[in-house]
Amino acid sequence: MKICLVSAFPPSRRGLNEYGFHIARELQQDPLLSLTVLADELESPQPELAEFDVHRGWRFNRFSNPASIARAVGELKPDVVWFNLLFSTFGDQPGQAFAGLAAPALSRLRGHYTHVTLHHLMDNVNLQDAGVRFPRLYRAAGSVATRLLLMANSISVLLPAYRRTLIEKYGGSNVHFRAHGIFSARPEYPDFSLRGNPEHRILAFGKWGTYKRLETLLESFANILERLPQTRLVIAGSDHPATPGYMESVARRFHDCPRIEFRGYIAEEDIPELFRTASVMVMPYNSATGASGVAHLACQYGLPIISADIPDFREMADDENIAISFFQVGNPRDLAQEIVTLLEDPARQREMAEQNFAAALRMTMPQIIRQYLRSFNLHQRARVLQPISRFRRVPSWVPSRSSLFRAAVPRWEAWM
Repeated sequence: MKICLVSAFPPSRRGLNEYGFHIARELQQDPLLSLTVLADELESPQPELAEFDVHRGWRFNRFSNPASIARAVGELKPDVVWFNLLFSTFGDQPGQAFAGLAAPALSRLRGHYTHVTLHHLMDNVNLQDAGVRFPRLYRAAGSVATRLLLMANSISVLLPAYRRTLIEKYGGSNVHFRAHGIFSARPEYPDFSLRGNPEHRILAFGKWGTYKRLETLLESFANILERLPQTRLVIAGSDHPATPGYMESVARRFHDCPRIEFRGYIAEEDIPELFRTASVMVMPYNSATGASGVAHLACQYGLPIISADIPDFREMADDENIAISFFQVGNPRDLAQEIVTLLEDPARQREMAEQNFAAALRMTMPQIIRQYLRSFNLHQRARVLQPISRFRRVPSWVPSRSSLFRAAVPRWEAWM
């Protein structure tokens, strides 16, 4: 089977580039598959990852992306075109973003089997937190874009509620729920001796500045230090593309606090050390745009999670049996209390860590990718049989073979 994966892809740092990388890495393990990554063009020339066949066939914030992708897919002639998408994958300008989301529909119209993995729904995005100026217009455009995406042959979403929305509100068919999954095939059991030794590390990780903000966490940390002086706050990650300069401004305000560490962008190879030495992962968000990749990373390394009480995260925790302690959104005192209570209870830390690690074992990337490939293979088999079905489909006015035989039998008996 030949697969074309349309996704942002490293060394690009655009949204979902890490998820695209892990999909591609897992597909590469299957000798029966041929994979081409149709990726975003880079701002400046950089060496490609050697083990992948990468074509840089589209560019962020360009109206012509649907045509460029269609042209590239036409040359590649894959059996499956797999889109890994956010609503902002193709641009942070409304027109360009909307145009790009027509690419899956165009791909199907040109005869290619097309699948979309959609990481969030516009219906569930808090547009105020996203800094949108004309929310009603965005909602209307988002509704049209959602219907465009549903024109693909099939679509996967990462929360069951999103599947219900696409079926009940938009009348979608062939919509699947598939877990986000962790980025490892064989996660390692956590080494608890690395945690709280000699200090507890509170980890916050992500792209900051829109709905992921640090003010609540930083305000709560002063209260935490009063009660647990041997504690360090480690903030990792970079600015969200929509809020350049946010991290720099926050780091400047707290540069004289030795217990707060700003690590900046974390390379793939440095992620294990960051997570293994942390005692707890904190998600101090104002809202959410779907299942959390950060929460799944925490599960992979067996970390307890403390999160803002957001419906999407509640559902994710229930569906995937992830151990998360929730605090009231935007309440620094409540957050501080949750963190202190957890760090003062080693038994609870271990219980949550083991529950999250067990959840990770149930949703490794090989398991998730097998679900996709099973679906693609079923389509392949159906497609092979389709010409036979067409051959057998004859107009209703043509008598069947059995009818002709029955009609001929009396005459034959008469001749005898």
